[in-house]
Amino acid sequence: MLQKLTFRPGLNREGTEYSNEGGWYDGDKIRFRSGYPEKIGGWTRYSNNTYLGTCRSLWTWADQNGQGNYIGVGTTYKYYISEGGYYNDVTPIYHTSTLTNAITATNGSSFITITDGTYSPNVGDFIIISGATSLGGNLTATVLDQEFQVTSVLSSTQYQVNVNVTANSSDTGNGGTITIQYEYPIGLDVYTTGNGWGAGPWGGGTTEGWGQSAAVGIGEQLRVWTNDNFGADLVIAPRGGQIAYWSDAAGVNTRAVLLSTASTTAGYLGQYVPTETNQVLVSPIQQFLIALGSNSYNGGTLPSPFNPMLVRWSDQANPYQWVPAVTNQSGEFQLTNGSYIMGGVSTRVENLIWTDSALYSMQYIGFPYVWSFNILMDNISIVSPKSMITVNNVTYWMGRDKFYMYTGTVQTLPCALRQYVFDDINTQQAYQIFAASNEAFNEVWWFYVSQSGGGNQINKYVVYNYLDRVWYYGTMNRTAWIDSGIQPFPIAAYSGYLLYHENGVDDVSGLTPAPISAYIQSSDFDITDGNSFAFVWRMLPDVNFTGSTVNAPQVNIQLLPRYNLGTAYGNGANPAVISANNYTNIPEYTVQQFTGQVMTRVRGREMSFKISSNQLGVAWQLGVPRIDVRSDGRR
Repeated sequence: MLQKLTFRPGLNREGTEYSNEGGWYDGDKIRFRSGYPEKIGGWTRYSNNTYLGTCRSLWTWADQNGQGNYIGVGTTYKYYISEGGYYNDVTPIYHTSTLTNAITATNGSSFITITDGTYSPNVGDFIIISGATSLGGNLTATVLDQEFQVTSVLSSTQYQVNVNVTANSSDTGNGGTITIQYEYPIGLDVYTTGNGWGAGPWGGGTTEGWGQSAAVGIGEQLRVWTNDNFGADLVIAPRGGQIAYWSDAAGVNTRAVLLSTASTTAGYLGQYVPTETNQVLVSPIQQFLIALGSNSYNGGTLPSPFNPMLVRWSDQANPYQWVPAVTNQSGEFQLTNGSYIMGGVSTRVENLIWTDSALYSMQYIGFPYVWSFNILMDNISIVSPKSMITVNNVTYWMGRDKFYMYTGTVQTLPCALRQYVFDDINTQQAYQIFAASNEAFNEVWWFYVSQSGGGNQINKYVVYNYLDRVWYYGTMNRTAWIDSGIQPFPIAAYSGYLLYHENGVDDVSGLTPAPISAYIQSSDFDITDGNSFAFVWRMLPDVNFTGSTVNAPQVNIQLLPRYNLGTAYGNGANPAVISANNYTNIPEYTVQQFTGQVMTRVRGREMSFKISSNQLGVAWQLGVPRIDVRSDGRR
């Protein structure tokens, strides 16, 4: 008797393997298209060039002429703008010192000591020295006038860098009068308890706000950049830090500048630009620059403390004007529900702002009030600053224990993997979680750090297919993602490289292509009625290999029989008869493009079906395989 193996689309882990009979239970690197499972697409390097640090922010846009394509890359160390595969360092300068006789060298060492009483960097921060004179020996001006990374901080006024050239006995000079530019302080690539958002007191100083502990500065927390476009220009800000502005007209070889500096240069009162923010956001239609979490204008009284629930915005079409007046539309508004602003997104008709316990709508109403704020839902949660995304006018986000969606009203998003995902999240690293879209396949992805995967870096993902309304998951290490947009493919960040996803069928993140190991396994299902043993003597596979790049693509199929629930597949109580196709403990059958049938010898009351691949150049989609079954007694 031929029995069709038809399974419901999507993975389901909300019950037991048997209670989900007729569905899929486990998988990795697969997706569903029109209800049928298939292997996901491969990935290749965007460029062989690398960036420094861990990238947690990606942004794409075109220049003002519509001719050049930019990729913004925010890492724990720097902010880059990539054009044509090259990473241009546009990290803003945070402080500049002019020093005299500030360099001391030690004979036989490549480390120099710098004395600066005006600024104390952190270990790992980057500095740029210019204008130095030779110390008299190996340490020439050419050696010294470069970018270096701080290796140690000796005191509040002294630190060391490695110039990578060993000083000799003649290096007795002190460098003359030099200029040192301190780049924006680096951040951490993991969340550290006590240094993250909410660790500090409400209303701390400009470097000690609610988003940080009182004893640390911005360099001590997980670095998460936010970025947006003001026209073709770029606005960036690290969470808990200052806003910076990059002008497209200046080009990719010019650094971004602190917005306060740019505002002063433009003739405005730059001292009133927010000195700290949780996120920078642009309302593109109305052309406002918005700071989510900020220090208040405070009637012009400086300094003003950081307020994690304050929303401030610039004048319309003018990112430099932050002083409210009857002649402009800049202003601020205090949110009330929650303790701090987690983040926000700009949608077609409104800006959505999440606090730690509520969702607000921010809508433009014009002068004199400019913006209206309304609570869309209270007593909700959101897990991280980048866990929300808008796709096709629907906004999705991950909460602390479930998923949500907003279509005009806030709704809980039903999830067949809720228990599986949330029980496995490493909550200490929850702020690394980010949402991503893959519009070509109607998918929303969330990447997270799992407990089961070990470590403290992202290693798993969960996907919601909003067209088929199904869920699936897998293992993958990516720290940032942005959909294709003006790029030919979605882009993801991985280990110093950007990768084009859905490009090819293999893993080409390295110099040598590697196969992508993909599989999907069904829940247990009864063979016939499950009352008696059944003998499966033949399988008729149904696999499509469209998109494969090898001449003989193949997959492996396993029929995993069980005696009863709780027994192992193919265990001693239910011995699996060895197949002539593959001499293993549990039968595994190789299926190729023109395999019409496979002769099997599998006996059991119930069974699970598994298809997998681990070969270069293989793409596959499963259809509706069939098995030929006959009764085989009760024992």
